[in-house]
Amino acid sequence: MNYMRKALEEAHLAASEGEIPVGAVLVRDGQVIAAAHNRRENDHDPTAHAELLCLRQAARVLGDWRMRGCTLYVTLEPCPMCAGAMVMSQLDSCVWGAADEKQGCCGSIYDLPGDPALQGVTKWQSGVLAEECGQLLRDFFAGRRG
Repeated sequence: MNYMRKALEEAHLAASEGEIPVGAVLVRDGQVIAAAHNRRENDHDPTAHAELLCLRQAARVLGDWRMRGCTLYVTLEPCPMCAGAMVMSQLDSCVWGAADEKQGCCGSIYDLPGDPALQGVTKWQSGVLAEECGQLLRDFFAGRRG
């Protein structure tokens, strides 16, 4: 749960920057390798999701695109793009907080990492600090809607 708390810190940073509050942390052997939060608005980049930014940062730190032995903690269930990146990076596992009933691809609308056609190795676990992660998102969107 320690790592999800760090991901929540990243999500709060995203909110403070006007971004959708999603944060991610990548861990290997009990050590935080990378941490990131959404930056789509500020970077004008549709791919600047917390998960992708975290995977990119980790690849630079590790000197390898393969994320074997790593776990990604993210406050919101990964979308199709991010779930695909997890599989393609050979990430061992993903732990996520709040479910995304509209675009979540680690169990909600689809289980992309579990699709046998992709021969993926990424396992996932849902619902860690789900209420806290979800409340942050609900509060953010309520504030935007006035």
